[in-house]
Parts: sequence; C-alpha cells; structure tokens
Amino acid sequence: MKDIKTFSCPVDATISLIGGKYKAVILFHLIGKTLRFNELHKLIPKATPKMLTQQLRELESDGLIIRTVYAVVPPKTEYSLSNFGESIIPVINSMCDWGAKYLETYNN
Repeated sequence: MKDIKTFSCPVDATISLIGGKYKAVILFHLIGKTLRFNELHKLIPKATPKMLTQQLRELESDGLIIRTVYAVVPPKTEYSLSNFGESIIPVINSMCDWGAKYLETYNN
C-alpha cells in the first residue's frame, strides 16, 4: 500500500494506483473475471511478460488485485479484483466510455 501522505491531490492518488503502463487495462480485463497470466498476456499482447508481471505485482501490492497460487504441477496462478479493486470499476468503466467516444470521433 502506498504512503498516502505523498499524494498532492486525489487525482495524484488515483493515478499512482492505476497509472502504470498496463494497470488500467489489466483492471478492465479483470472486471467480473478471474484470469491466469497467459490469458491476460493474450488480452494484452503488447505487454512483455516482464512488464505484465511487474504491473501485476504492483497492483497486488497496492491491494487492487488478488493473486491466488494453486499447489499443482505445473503451478497455476490466477488473478482477480479484490474488494478494493472492485471499488475502482466505475472509474475504469468511465475511462472505457470516454475512450470509445474518442475513438468514434477521431477514427476517420
């Protein structure tokens, strides 16, 4: 969890949690779903495995996602939104709506 004393305003706090290169996209894909690493990588092909791993670790560290590891061979790891992560769904949905309007307006 981040030190809340370092934020200059509420927007700064939000951006620090979801402003990573793929964090908002990861959160979007986890809405209502539990996904494995390879499933996320297929949905976000531009992310290198190293970058995706880093972003997932940061989201887990900040309490937005839950990482569940199953003791099977081969190891199975799943990612899902935490209760705290679910609280950001309206923000992610608003970003999605805005992005769709932007694409519709400027995609000529």
